[in-house]
Amino acid sequence: MSADRHDPRSPLRRRLLAGAAASTLRLSASASAMALLAAGLLGGCAGARPADRRAAAAPPTAPPAGLDALVRRAMAATGARGLALALIEQGEVVFTGAWGVRNAAGEPLRTDAVIYGASLTKAAFGYLVLQLVEAGRLELDQPLADRLRGPLPGDEDPALVRRYTRFAGLADDDRWRRLTARHLLTHSGGFANFHWLEPDRRLRIHFEPGSRYAYSGDGLMLLQYVLEQGLGLDLEAEMQRRLFQPAGLLRSSLRWREDFRPHVADGFDRDGRPRPHDERSRVRAAGSLDTTPADMARLAAHCLRGDGLGPALRAEWTRPQLPITTASQFPTLQPERSPPPHPRLAAGLGMLAFDGPQGPGFYKGGHDDVTANTWVGLEAGRRSVLILSNDVRAEPAFPALVAAALGETGVPWAWEYPGMGFWKEG
Repeated sequence: MSADRHDPRSPLRRRLLAGAAASTLRLSASASAMALLAAGLLGGCAGARPADRRAAAAPPTAPPAGLDALVRRAMAATGARGLALALIEQGEVVFTGAWGVRNAAGEPLRTDAVIYGASLTKAAFGYLVLQLVEAGRLELDQPLADRLRGPLPGDEDPALVRRYTRFAGLADDDRWRRLTARHLLTHSGGFANFHWLEPDRRLRIHFEPGSRYAYSGDGLMLLQYVLEQGLGLDLEAEMQRRLFQPAGLLRSSLRWREDFRPHVADGFDRDGRPRPHDERSRVRAAGSLDTTPADMARLAAHCLRGDGLGPALRAEWTRPQLPITTASQFPTLQPERSPPPHPRLAAGLGMLAFDGPQGPGFYKGGHDDVTANTWVGLEAGRRSVLILSNDVRAEPAFPALVAAALGETGVPWAWEYPGMGFWKEG
């Protein structure tokens, strides 16, 4: 499949390249091209423009021939009202485009619109933690308890509970003292996704840390607690200084900013009802990122290249660390299967790693009731596709859109979205 993807004779390449010579979708920095854009000759791909490394000038590019029409068909079939897509080749952003609307008023979705990143936050957080490891502030396999000045807090400080999570349930289980950053980034700390999913709403350890995978947002919140309360760091400040600013992100934060308001994208739920954007005031490693399609494209390229991180730790980010043996991502605390239903799937550090027809790859999803995002990357050629949608109904189209952009990758879509009927052409 890898050779086929690069072979101009392949059906996929022929489909995407067909008619390229006659394409009227090519963007230009010239006034005439901007007039074409204003006139709508991009076929409703509002805000489509080249994204680039560190926001520097770069030759404009158009969407691959056929992509615009494919996105439109996918949105029509799923009912999704808004969707943005970015392509990265050789670690450089080659296209960022947006389709549809950003709110119930019908204002066009643009590549600079503020969209909720959801659990894509976890991927960025994993990269940041590796930067802290490289800086000597943390060790991946050192017990996190060694970095704290005392025991985990109980319920006596409601502000801490609200800021992080409810740690009181761990007081009588010394296994928490053996937890490491690697355990929490690979979702093998033994926790449910969040404490409020427990019958008594108290976080607890369900299995020996490091022994298996069970997705946990609260595991990431525990790691954030250690960074902030143990190391004295400010997560938002560190994310901006070490990652977002060097990557050239212009409108991204783990906390709502008032300057986002004119650009914000509201969401649409599974019934198509518009919902206002949640102005999140708490910094949460588990998922509070507000960002834009253009910014996330820059971040994806930055991380693919390994900027700000040495080669060994960049490899750790997406290296298969722990085999995943469950039938699906959710519910998190489900029985293990033997043999594993997806033997080529494993946990990375904030990412998921897989081995597919084009070799090693990685991905991360992120969604809530109105948001649907996915980030898929291939190590070969440092290639990636990023999809952000302000309409959760876009999810069934993700496999087809990713395949059109990258070829068959091997992403275990049925594991990520169990029971979902995926959209296919024809």
